Amino acid sequence: MQLQQDEHWMRQALAQAQAAALAGEVPVGAVVVKDGQVIATGRNAPVSGHDPTAHAEIVALRTAAQQLGNYRLDGCTLYVTLEPCAMCSGAMLHARVPRVVFGATDPKTGAAGSVLNLFRHAELNHHTEVHGGVLAHDCGALLSAFFRHRRSQQRAQALASHPLRDDALRTPDVAFASLPDYPWAPHYTSDLPSLAGVRMHYLDEGPSSQAPRTWLCLHGNPSWSYLYRRMIPVFLAAGDRVVAPDLIGFGKSDKPKKDSFHQFAWHRQVLLELINRLDLRNTVLVVQGAGGMLGLTLPMAMPERFTGLLAMNTLLATGDAPLPPGLVAWRAMCAKKPLYSVARLLARGNPHLRDEECSAYDAPFPDRGYRAALRAFPALAPGHPDAEGAAVLRTARSFWQHEWQGRSLVVVGAQDPVLGMPVMRALQRNIRGCPPPMVLPHAGHFVPEHGQAIAAQAVEYFSS
Repeated sequence: MQLQQDEHWMRQALAQAQAAALAGEVPVGAVVVKDGQVIATGRNAPVSGHDPTAHAEIVALRTAAQQLGNYRLDGCTLYVTLEPCAMCSGAMLHARVPRVVFGATDPKTGAAGSVLNLFRHAELNHHTEVHGGVLAHDCGALLSAFFRHRRSQQRAQALASHPLRDDALRTPDVAFASLPDYPWAPHYTSDLPSLAGVRMHYLDEGPSSQAPRTWLCLHGNPSWSYLYRRMIPVFLAAGDRVVAPDLIGFGKSDKPKKDSFHQFAWHRQVLLELINRLDLRNTVLVVQGAGGMLGLTLPMAMPERFTGLLAMNTLLATGDAPLPPGLVAWRAMCAKKPLYSVARLLARGNPHLRDEECSAYDAPFPDRGYRAALRAFPALAPGHPDAEGAAVLRTARSFWQHEWQGRSLVVVGAQDPVLGMPVMRALQRNIRGCPPPMVLPHAGHFVPEHGQAIAAQAVEYFSS
């Protein structure tokens, strides 16, 4: 009998939730029942009311209190389609609501048992009976349908503002859902002159103006901006700005279908245009792997924007010296096994990573069609003097040797078989005023995976 009554009143709360959905609000509805009569209703209205407290339960509690002329809601039962949050649970306890019935659980913010249970604290001077799971499927289905529709709208808006070119692929957003330790909002541009409609993703966190420094973090192959998730919080805590783009073909950026799309000069020009568009100033260039091969050519084109360099296991491949044996072996492996697992590659060199962190590196590449950049980038390092990019890199070497005015910090993952100690010592000697490398004995190629301590030292070093 009680269950039938609860389901009856919950259907009325569901009607309120449906009204919230029609108004563009998250579909949560509530009713307050006393003596077999609904005395108050409520539906979510934070967006329309510009009110963060306008949850369905709060709206219903306010109306019930006005109806009874008393904020103490003795003898009332509150029905709500979603497990109450901490704010709403606290309000129910203050109102002395004797019984609360909810529908779907909320594993992210539920305060009636999912995340915490405020109603079970014996120290509180009021205790409310709580019963969950009434019409849970109907309540949950309404929420799921709402968020599916919202994601569909967001995808449509993204395509409308950044339409996908016929010669490129775009990794679905769902591939990046729930990435560990990567909470930052995406930014996109497709109207830089060189992009010609290809969509580029970048992170842009911290103050956009008046920041003491801007950290421009460039990843290598086959990683993406996720590589810097351990360093970004340290830079932000110092009050700085952080910009971390995904190179075209990587991360959340579009993936051109053809390997031939990826040319050294084109990628460099895109980065130069992005720096100008975002008006980066007092910039510390942070580079790793192939990101350094491109990034080390940028400051000579705009020296007024750069004040520092943080280089980690990277190189200046100028074409007039043999490529490091490890890089030659890496090229051969990529050519022989083009479908290698990025997750396993990261796990092998970084045994401290969790499985879900390694999997995040595979997320941008759901199948072989998305991997053109992974196939093309190993060959971008110039292997002879006339190779594309070699002349620019030789000019960059001269700049770093003779014209660089900023401070520099070189960090070496000693276990890297591709760009390890000999390569980094050679780079350090080519940078004017650069102190001896900071050596991480147990780190491999992907040095930023040990980046929290590196970032803290870099903040101190570039602040002094």
